[in-house]
Amino acid sequence: MKVYLVGGAVRDKLLGREISDRDYVVVGATHEEMLKRGFTQVGASFPVYLHPETREEYALARTERKTGEGHKGFEVCFSPDVTLEEDLARRDLTINSMAMDVDSGEIIDPFGGQVDLGLKTLRHTSEAFIEDPLRILRLFRFKAQLGEEWHIHPETFKLAYDNRHSLAEISAERKWKEMLKALKSGYFRSFAVNMGRIGELPELEALRRVQQPKEHHPEGDAYTHTILALRVADELEADPLTKFAVLCHDFGKAITYKDNGNLHGHEKAGVDVIQSLCERLKIYNIYRDTAKYVAENHTKVHAISPRDGNNGLKPKSIMKIFEAAGQADQKMKVYTLADACYCDAKGRGGDFRHKPYLQGHILLEAYDAMTKVDSKAITKPLLEKGKKGKEIGEAVRVARIDAIRKAISRDMLF
Repeated sequence: MKVYLVGGAVRDKLLGREISDRDYVVVGATHEEMLKRGFTQVGASFPVYLHPETREEYALARTERKTGEGHKGFEVCFSPDVTLEEDLARRDLTINSMAMDVDSGEIIDPFGGQVDLGLKTLRHTSEAFIEDPLRILRLFRFKAQLGEEWHIHPETFKLAYDNRHSLAEISAERKWKEMLKALKSGYFRSFAVNMGRIGELPELEALRRVQQPKEHHPEGDAYTHTILALRVADELEADPLTKFAVLCHDFGKAITYKDNGNLHGHEKAGVDVIQSLCERLKIYNIYRDTAKYVAENHTKVHAISPRDGNNGLKPKSIMKIFEAAGQADQKMKVYTLADACYCDAKGRGGDFRHKPYLQGHILLEAYDAMTKVDSKAITKPLLEKGKKGKEIGEAVRVARIDAIRKAISRDMLF
């Protein structure tokens, strides 16, 4: 009986990365031997066990044979005769198909994973890669997590692209789970690009060749702009909610450009597109609602301060932006709006990347001022005068608008 550390733990150890989970493969053992040694089986019919002390996962060496659709349609074969190499051969990428002898520390690498680590290459271990469609999404997610300097081997990408139709076998919830992991990475834009290329993000692909005014967008079409904005979000290490909102903020441009030949009204047009995407992938409601809020309001934030002959937004209009966020998660939505607008403004060509963008700051200053209004101090004397409902609500609203006016008057001095 031999025990080996396998998969991602070996990869991360060789990369000098923090190891979050350790998985072990046991070669030459039986189910009965594992139980006799105090291991606890996980599940009723799968050869995975928990160590009696560390509670880490140990699995008997096994092989897999494709028997049905989806990433669960496999027949698993495990016995003491299955070799370590046979077990490693069923894994997705060469960098995940290495093992380390826990006694000697020797690295077992039958598929060249160490070479690919050095080359920063994501390459499939064998043709079995295509048997599990989930591996296509994992491939793109790994690239997002490992970083910009990593690349996908051309043959591996071709396998993924040629078998993109098999992604229909994966549930919407599983697809969203992989996207969410990518949103938490430092290179989400690569995941978005690759998902678009294989047909999983048609909303993004639709922005290709959607022309924008050159004076505001010298970088080119709306697709290029979106990727540049995502690049800013990645570089700022923006939270996943902001990155998703940036991805979606200009989806409406494809609609208005096709229908009218211009981008007027793209903010509102994007709402239904975002709704459709979120329904298709079963995306969390907070992501859906925040992305729709950002899509509808981002150009208003850009116009919050005077520019190009525009006098800026009136305090009442700024108040409406806050009211549009609703009561639930209002602060989160407003702050995400400010961050997304920054990425949007900086995600352009020419000198725009280096120009100061203070509109988001002004928005948050106004929001802070609004929330600090003491509504109880306004409500109490009105109640004593017999005022009710609508009158009291309007008095509070007027006070909040006045607070916004004072806040933006200070900020406009820049």
